Amino acid sequence: MLNDFYKQFKSGTDIRGVASEGVPGQSVNLTDEVVGAMADGFMVWLCKKTGKRASELTVSVGRDSRISGPKIMDIACKRFSACGARVLCCGLASTPSMFMTTVDLGCDGALQITASHHPFNRNGLKFFTRQGGLEGLDIEEILTYAQNGDSCPACDGGSVSEVDYMSDYAKGLCEKIKKEVNAPDYDHPLKGFKIVVDAGNGAGGFYADKVLAVLGADTTGSRYLEPDGMFPNHIPNPEDAGAMASICEAVREVGADLGVIFDTDVDRGGAVDSKGNEINRNRLVAVAAAIALEDNKGATVVTDSITSSGLKEFIENTLGGRHYRYRRGYKNVIDKAIELNEKGINCPLAIETSGHAAMRENYFLDDGAYLCTKIIIKAAQLRKQGKQLSELTAELKEPLESREIRFAITESDFKACGERIIRELTDYAEKSEGWSLADDNREGVRVNFGKENGDGWFLLRLSVHDPIMPLNIESDSLGGVDKIYANLMTFLKTTEGLKL
Repeated sequence: MLNDFYKQFKSGTDIRGVASEGVPGQSVNLTDEVVGAMADGFMVWLCKKTGKRASELTVSVGRDSRISGPKIMDIACKRFSACGARVLCCGLASTPSMFMTTVDLGCDGALQITASHHPFNRNGLKFFTRQGGLEGLDIEEILTYAQNGDSCPACDGGSVSEVDYMSDYAKGLCEKIKKEVNAPDYDHPLKGFKIVVDAGNGAGGFYADKVLAVLGADTTGSRYLEPDGMFPNHIPNPEDAGAMASICEAVREVGADLGVIFDTDVDRGGAVDSKGNEINRNRLVAVAAAIALEDNKGATVVTDSITSSGLKEFIENTLGGRHYRYRRGYKNVIDKAIELNEKGINCPLAIETSGHAAMRENYFLDDGAYLCTKIIIKAAQLRKQGKQLSELTAELKEPLESREIRFAITESDFKACGERIIRELTDYAEKSEGWSLADDNREGVRVNFGKENGDGWFLLRLSVHDPIMPLNIESDSLGGVDKIYANLMTFLKTTEGLKL
């Protein structure tokens, strides 16, 4: 059983904490001692998982651009090698590339030091084996070993070698583009394309220099490619309005054919087409689905729960696929897609509106650079036909209005409170005239409304990790969101446990 101190580090399938000073009220808890204990815990777990002694293991370590990354990397490398393991130190790297070291370099395990899009003072540990990212129960086990001070016996013979795997990873993306575009100038399939990259000072700057430019693209106008762990320009997060405004501006400034943007560790991506339209959230899902279903007619696409009604219609009516709405949390979506495939259901894509997209052809790895690579390939293929990328989703219907509101839960047992509210709201919806419970919802309560009651839907759910109940509302009519919200508030004012 985890104590309160170690329990605070578990963030779904990652470990996260405060690693640097600089934010008032947030003291460092991811100390050198704690990081060392977590590294020891991972080695104990990995030995148990693989059935090998630590001295027989090869482990890779990478990091994003955060200011605490080099120190944490040094601690982890020393702890791993102290018990005899062979350690490959990959330096600045993307999270997906660290998984790929288990494929290409034969690593038994991999560690990426990252806290995704969170502020500069935070950092974390994300682990992989050849089977993919660890599950929540694996993280609890590692933290329990750390809490108990468990470690592998010290052993001579361990080593730490610096490896430039990111260059090899980038070459793999280049080869994929060359092969699938198959241009007359085979080695320069992106010649004539102007593509700008916004890396947000994270780990994604390599994509402009080691992929796009190498293939002949003009990357003039790209922004914030240099790693800077203080993130001085904007949050590296495709979901952030400021970040998306930045890449849109970059596209307009130079008249680019396409813009791509990554989060800090490049496991998420987004894009902007030549007309300045964001390829993000529902539109990103639509583009990815159109690409994935080309060679998988009638297949299933798994998404998170907050995708729009128009997206479902696009996937099923326009693309001829099936749409499977599942729970929020990219690992939930990926695990469900893997499960469906194991049951014999053709499912080539798992994607969350946050930008996490995992394709079966790529180990169901959520990889922002791979997703953007697939989009660029499609743009190049369409150009051969005299078409533009925007035509791919021309039939996607997007809501006229949308809103997200996050209600804080005021009760200490927030999970029990949230589940009670969901049960009560479900009962209320079943009895309310004009309310129609969605028949394809698998998280929280999703209710559809006709034109007279708001012409849209709402979804109220319990946050994956926090004492929050997010509410998403969409409407196809002007003023519809307010009407739906008013309908819901009639119920919420009668319940307890939410700060309205």
